[in-house]
Amino acid sequence: QVQLLESGGGLVQAGGSLRLSCAASVRNVTSYAMAWFRQAPGKEREFVAVVRPIGLNTRYAGSVEGRFTAFRDNAKNTLYLQMNSLKPEGTAVYYCAARHTTIIYTTKDEYEFWGQGTQVTVSS
Repeated sequence: QVQLLESGGGLVQAGGSLRLSCAASVRNVTSYAMAWFRQAPGKEREFVAVVRPIGLNTRYAGSVEGRFTAFRDNAKNTLYLQMNSLKPEGTAVYYCAARHTTIIYTTKDEYEFWGQGTQVTVSS
């Protein structure tokens, strides 16, 4: 069983930055792809970014490419999401997800484990 705990959310003005963290309680984190998703009120949960466990290749949603950076520290069992130039449409609950695989997936149904989410609110 994998437990994921997000932190770092909060209120920020448009154009500001936040860094989210996701601590994973898992024995062999290098066997897990880890990703970020977000869900705005009244909308479907959508893919944000994913980091492969080995090689650390990343993939991003087009809406965040160039502004967000996902990275992981396997020694600390932690996934991060550095969010710069935040926009009001980025207001959402951000979730960390994991799957026992070395392949990158970008759809929420592919992920086995989820955190409880952290709220990010971007004011205009």
